[in-house]
Amino acid sequence: MTQWRIEGNYMETCSCDFLCPCPTSGFGARPTNGDCYFALAYRIDRGNYGDVKLEGRSFVIAGYTPSVMGEGNWSVGLIVDAGASSKQVDALSKIATGSEGGPIANLAPLIGKVLGVEQRPIEIHTNGMSTSAKAGELLDQANEGVPGANQSEPIYIDNVGHPSNSRLALARSTHSHLHAFGLNWDDVSGKNNGHFSAFNWSGGA
Repeated sequence: MTQWRIEGNYMETCSCDFLCPCPTSGFGARPTNGDCYFALAYRIDRGNYGDVKLEGRSFVIAGYTPSVMGEGNWSVGLIVDAGASSKQVDALSKIATGSEGGPIANLAPLIGKVLGVEQRPIEIHTNGMSTSAKAGELLDQANEGVPGANQSEPIYIDNVGHPSNSRLALARSTHSHLHAFGLNWDDVSGKNNGHFSAFNWSGGA
């Protein structure tokens, strides 16, 4: 295995109503609508996979689970930003599927189908309590943090089993549009779940 490390910021939305029961139940609870669509977007500020530099690259893990996440049978696809070289795409594909260790490796047994890899221009933005991600025509999503006692900071949940971070900001999705790998989901209700946080992953030898 190749030694690697990436760190930066992430945001996500999913089709569960706020608050999603999955991370707080160790993936043991049923999604609020029975099944769940999700898209996790990552912007890498620093990182490498062996001698392949990954600073400035972005990727999205998009997927669907038909029932309780812990029961498996997930369908997952990867979107890598259009500026990534073939070596960078290969590195991020290995990281995002867990084949080279790291947090996703713990979830790999739950993945029943890998839907493929696409490249698109990816934009991931954070502005205070607002986060958004767009990947060409495949993904357009945004969320707003849920303010805590300090209205300029979100409420956090801590010590959760989530691959991005054990501490996540709570957010509500303002819109989610996913049309990739045969996965189709649209929501503008403002009722769906979101999270954001920093992430720091490593794996390999």
